[in-house]
Amino acid sequence: MWSLNYSSISEIAKVLSSHELAMTKKFGQNFLISPEARDGIVRLIAPMPGMSVWEIGPGLGAITHLLVRSGADVTAFEIDHGFASILRDEAFRDDANFTLVEGDALKTIFSMHGCPDRVVGNLPYNVGSQIIARMIERSILPSVMVFTLQKEVGERMTSGPGDAEYSSFSVLTQLDYDNEIAFIIKPGSFYPVPKVESAVVVMRRKDRSLVEGEERSRFLLLVRALFSQRRKTIRNNLLSSPVFSSIGKDRIEKAFDSASLSGSERAETLSFDTLIKLSDGLLSTTAP
Repeated sequence: MWSLNYSSISEIAKVLSSHELAMTKKFGQNFLISPEARDGIVRLIAPMPGMSVWEIGPGLGAITHLLVRSGADVTAFEIDHGFASILRDEAFRDDANFTLVEGDALKTIFSMHGCPDRVVGNLPYNVGSQIIARMIERSILPSVMVFTLQKEVGERMTSGPGDAEYSSFSVLTQLDYDNEIAFIIKPGSFYPVPKVESAVVVMRRKDRSLVEGEERSRFLLLVRALFSQRRKTIRNNLLSSPVFSSIGKDRIEKAFDSASLSGSERAETLSFDTLIKLSDGLLSTTAP
């Protein structure tokens, strides 16, 4: 029976050594050795028997074993072949409610069918925002997602208009979700110790998306264009955009008027209501 003490650096190191595994920096591998942090993450997920949970980057299974023990149906996505072998052949080989998908989650997760009840992951700092963005863009929208991320990324997800961290990623992640930093994890809670603090972000799906249907793709194109160069005005960003420059300056100005904008604003000052009005205005100016 698998009985690794996930809070013990020496036991983790022993497992790695016995399997001739080394930490791979490019995968952003850091084991969460704090039991308080692990328990806090699982409480946010609130797993129950039969609930479908996708876990991205399980490592050696520190969170996974708590999810499996709860009776949830766990599908884990692991890119590291050595870790995948341990999870599949040793740690959870006798657990019928555990499924392993080996490979890069940026590819494998989007080959899955349907949408889980929950998604959880200790995401690598270099690709965490990419994974979240692609899930939302491809409408993989479970009711709750809980991610451990670089603190800076968590602040971007929870920031609003006027905040220094407010960005197109903020807008994207808040279209369908209410985001909250549940707690901060200090570097010493990981092995190896990272150079930055981490944030556990809980994303709870809204009753209704702020932008739905056919309008959604146009809205996201607009947001990307507006935030493309933060120091530029929204007028300059739209006029330099390959997508919107073809509309013509006069029509862009009419869209500004319809949204009560001058065009000299910066994107990071615009509320969701204003962004939606501008998107609607651009549609009306291009309608036949």
